[in-house]
Amino acid sequence: MIAVVEIGGKQVKLSPNQIFYSELTGKEAGEEFAMEKVLLLEDGENVLIGRPFLTEVTVKAKILEDVKGPKITGFIYKKRKNYHKKWGHRQNYQKLQVTSIAVT
Repeated sequence: MIAVVEIGGKQVKLSPNQIFYSELTGKEAGEEFAMEKVLLLEDGENVLIGRPFLTEVTVKAKILEDVKGPKITGFIYKKRKNYHKKWGHRQNYQKLQVTSIAVT
């Protein structure tokens, strides 16, 4: 069974027990929550496509931990003006595991 879900402004293809990384959901580590924005569901022989979402399908996931992404550095330089600026950024993510994909 495969579901395509919109989470954090991105579309993710998920299957049961899959571990993936997502933007912060606003929930604590260890909590379980349901994702309601299911775009597509494929169970082997049938394919359900939402327009825009499937209301009868829910994907439940458990938050395993909060993690940080890789360090991204940027450098701004203007020649002959004695101007340079270096900056860095690390994005916060959550590690999630899909617990179930259910049709009601």
